[in-house]
Amino acid sequence: MTPVQKAIWFIESHYSRDIGLDEIAAIGGVSRFHMSRAFGAATGHSLMGYIRARRLTDAAFTLAKGAPDILAVALDAGYGSHEAFTRAFRDRFGLTPEAVRAKGAVPQPECVEHLKMDETFVENLVPSRFVDGGPLLIAGFGERYTCETSMAIPSLWQRFGPHFGSVPGQKGMVGYGVCCNFDDDTFEYIAGVEVTDFSGLTSEFSRLRIPPQRYVVFATTEHISAIRRITNTVWSKWFPSSGHEAADAPHFELYPESFDPVTGNGGYELWLPIKS
Repeated sequence: MTPVQKAIWFIESHYSRDIGLDEIAAIGGVSRFHMSRAFGAATGHSLMGYIRARRLTDAAFTLAKGAPDILAVALDAGYGSHEAFTRAFRDRFGLTPEAVRAKGAVPQPECVEHLKMDETFVENLVPSRFVDGGPLLIAGFGERYTCETSMAIPSLWQRFGPHFGSVPGQKGMVGYGVCCNFDDDTFEYIAGVEVTDFSGLTSEFSRLRIPPQRYVVFATTEHISAIRRITNTVWSKWFPSSGHEAADAPHFELYPESFDPVTGNGGYELWLPIKS
């Protein structure tokens, strides 16, 4: 079983009690950073967001069956008050707990059922090289995402596209898609370029200093639509069998001059930080 498969088994067996990322990572035999990234790459869900969604789904079905005490349902779902439970419930289902109980039915599209893992990986994935990368200054447009909202990242590139080639201090014509500033549920993604310094940038630009770091680099000529499957293969298959450990540091996609953002062809690279 991969670390993510172990995590899903453990979550489905224990999510009714208070479990956290550290405990789940230990079950998977990897660091919390690795587990967070691998789970998102494999499932499209943030790990803690998935747990909350599973608890809320169970709560919704309990209410639809006519549970008389909403506070008791809220406490079972891990919420300390009726108000906090109602806010989270409404955010997911678009209805209050009282409304679902009155209707006797759960809005199905918002339910999160037990994950079924897609166990197919990219074949013949070979790391092209290990690189001791120097410091990088990245400037671009940044937003925070969850695994669930990361499908909107291409729209960030669309917004940044008109600035590509004219960012103050830009070095070369290589694009960088950087994932950084992680917490248990979210991460920042910067669509940007390397710059010589930040002095000429206006307030609309995000800025990131990446210190020297050792990377494993995966180069591919696959279409950009394959990036999630490739990333899942790296985190769920390559890392556990490689003898290397991922470092808790920014990682990025590198888009060379050959990459065509219109067609998605031309190849790209994944640069993942590893511990020395």
